[in-house]
Amino acid sequence: MRVIFMGTPDFSVPVLDALVEAGHEIAAVYCQPPRPAGRGKKDRPTPVHARAEALGLEVRHPVSLKSPDEQARFAALDADVAVVVAYGLILPQAILDAPAKGCLNIHASLLPRWRGAAPIHRAILSGDAQTGICIMQMEAGLDTGPVLLREATEIGPEETTGALHDRLSAMGAALIVQALSQLDSLTPEVQPEEGVTYAQKIDKAEAAVDWTRPAEEISRQIRGLAPFPGAWTLLGEHRIKLLGARVVDGQGAPGTALDDGFTIACGTGAVQVTRAQRAGKGAQDAETFLRGMAIPQGATLGAG
Repeated sequence: MRVIFMGTPDFSVPVLDALVEAGHEIAAVYCQPPRPAGRGKKDRPTPVHARAEALGLEVRHPVSLKSPDEQARFAALDADVAVVVAYGLILPQAILDAPAKGCLNIHASLLPRWRGAAPIHRAILSGDAQTGICIMQMEAGLDTGPVLLREATEIGPEETTGALHDRLSAMGAALIVQALSQLDSLTPEVQPEEGVTYAQKIDKAEAAVDWTRPAEEISRQIRGLAPFPGAWTLLGEHRIKLLGARVVDGQGAPGTALDDGFTIACGTGAVQVTRAQRAGKGAQDAETFLRGMAIPQGATLGAG
């Protein structure tokens, strides 16, 4: 098929690779424009931009798709279908209608649960047992279109957003290749009205750990916000990012270290932190972290 690919972050890169490997003709790649990044604040291409250039594909990064000229350029590509995954712009109706078979979105949740911007984070933060990938025929509403294919997966008890992100990206890549190979025979499944939830963007204000909450909630917070923005706590004046955790037996005053191995008492139960990061350092497993910053039994953690 002749495909327009529309995506921007790391999550989208395996999908682009899978489409190329499956033999589809990539008419053009659309992504967000380069933006200032790093210490020098120089414009840096997005991950999809960089990968597309490495593959020798045409890259377009318009600031908007609302202008008639931009819509005409898109339509002139004469594509069979557009594949959209974490692109970052709203698609006007003229864009949705341009490809012969419309626009297909790869969404990282089991729709209608977790429509919106942060479905992977929200699934872990909410304690969902399952999530998955949906291939959706796009329409004007926010993730409201009929679902063509879906695949579910269990969320592991210690899985972080980062780990689940990578698994779902690979699942999405495989599922879109399957969907395109069967496109004319797939039956669209209209999303039910019941069970709709919205995955709001993650706010950094959600990242401070309140140790008076139950251990299960704190574990989900730590895992759901890892690696970004990273749940955090304070040890004295030192701010520590918590990037992995498991629920363990234990009780004590909330925020108190119950041993020398990063087990922290919560409002009910306890969590053992398995990965952490201090300011100016890289993320480390707990054992390595504690060699550089001991958290002895009886120490108290808090968010200030």
